[in-house]
Amino acid sequence: MKSSVLSLDQGTTSSRAVLFDRNCKIIETVKCELKQIYPQPGWAEQDPMDLWSTQIRAARRLIRKHGKSIGAVGIANQRETTIVWDRHNGKPIYNAIAWQCRRTAGIIDRLKSKGLAPHIQETTGLIPDAYFSGPKIKWILDNVPKAKTKARKGELIFGTVDTYLVWKLTGGRVHSTDYSNASRTMLFDIRRGRWDKQLLDALEIPVDMLPEVKSSNDYVGFTDKAVVGREIPICAVLGDQQAALFGQACFTKGSVKNTYGTGSFTLANIGEQPSLSKSGLISTIAWSLDGKITYALEGSVFIGGAIVQWLREGLGIIGKNSDTELIGRTTADSGGVFFVPALSGLGAPYWDMYARGMIIGITRDTRRNHVVRAALESICLQTADVVDVMRRTAQIRIRSLAVDGGAAANNFLMQLQADLLGLQVERPMILETTALGASFLAGLTSGVWQDMEELRQLRRIGRVFTPAMPRAARLHLRQEWKRAVERCRNWTNPRITNSD
Repeated sequence: MKSSVLSLDQGTTSSRAVLFDRNCKIIETVKCELKQIYPQPGWAEQDPMDLWSTQIRAARRLIRKHGKSIGAVGIANQRETTIVWDRHNGKPIYNAIAWQCRRTAGIIDRLKSKGLAPHIQETTGLIPDAYFSGPKIKWILDNVPKAKTKARKGELIFGTVDTYLVWKLTGGRVHSTDYSNASRTMLFDIRRGRWDKQLLDALEIPVDMLPEVKSSNDYVGFTDKAVVGREIPICAVLGDQQAALFGQACFTKGSVKNTYGTGSFTLANIGEQPSLSKSGLISTIAWSLDGKITYALEGSVFIGGAIVQWLREGLGIIGKNSDTELIGRTTADSGGVFFVPALSGLGAPYWDMYARGMIIGITRDTRRNHVVRAALESICLQTADVVDVMRRTAQIRIRSLAVDGGAAANNFLMQLQADLLGLQVERPMILETTALGASFLAGLTSGVWQDMEELRQLRRIGRVFTPAMPRAARLHLRQEWKRAVERCRNWTNPRITNSD
């Protein structure tokens, strides 16, 4: 039996290939950086060929070196990012519209004006927002010359990043997605497990464009030898946040994790029945194993760790991301400064497509360190907003928060998160939890591991952070944060003027 599993972790800022052995140890990781494209304010794109070239370059390096031991491939991907390509020649007709892109806010407003918001939430579990894939497909069809005509003729196909990677890895033989990614399109009925005709008609999207939806642990197909160098079965596909939930072994109802990546995403396993939230959370499919669906409640924060990248690249006030930990530890507080990082609008629990970023509370005494600390606080405050809603409205008794992602390595940030939540924060030894989740599921499918209990035993806690901030200080900070958030709401809404 093959002894290792290869995870392809295609994220927003990088494409990774991570090889795990049977004992859940990382054999080797290859990471390739990705370019971001911002054509105009509020828009975000990526070059599909860059997504592919970086991911296949990372994969080939590991396959050339360890190919004989690899028994399966698992894929985890940035979700909602939308690609449309020609069915016959495989060429994308437009850049990938990234999940953070706000250009489709007007399309969402029109859907709401037609009274479709209740149907969208009841059917898809989602809140109508520019975040999701369906409106992005419509924008491409409406704005790329001849695209609508070609789509009607069956010449164009759509996919989120997982679908595009599977298509390329299999040499164009497989056009499929899994339930977790389908549930992020705002086109998928999460109860019935099928594409919703009413929403497809409302957005004028031909059903023939859409991929076949398979279980997350299906044998999708084999990698093409001419493309990859070997034929290896692709045994798992999961959206990245669902993969992290699986990698944290959150297999039981009520278990919760938060991933600090480009954004910050809190997911709670809610079992076999979806639960519609009226307080700014979304219901989504966590995974489907052998046709049996497990659901999750999610709070999606659009800008998490990306704010640190912006401090480095946009403002140039830090040299490297790790500088923020020392600054956080040596700066007593933010000096009254609050940083609302609504660079791509606000996600849960506010869902404001027109909000924009804001730094408020600046005085003559404000220094660089205050701004950096306020940015770090914003990551934890946004997560605290989401966890609070989960605790209040979803009847989930959260005893601790499992954390992962790149920013989870920051000890100051994790202690601050525990303080602002008043909860223990558990950080695993392996922070590459997204890749681990895809590996877990692929290995489970291919027989590397026998069952989910074995996977649970493989997860190991690296450090636990216990809250230490006085309750009064925590409540004051969170109250002031909410005041700051209200100041940036609806900033670019064309229907609201300054006089309003």
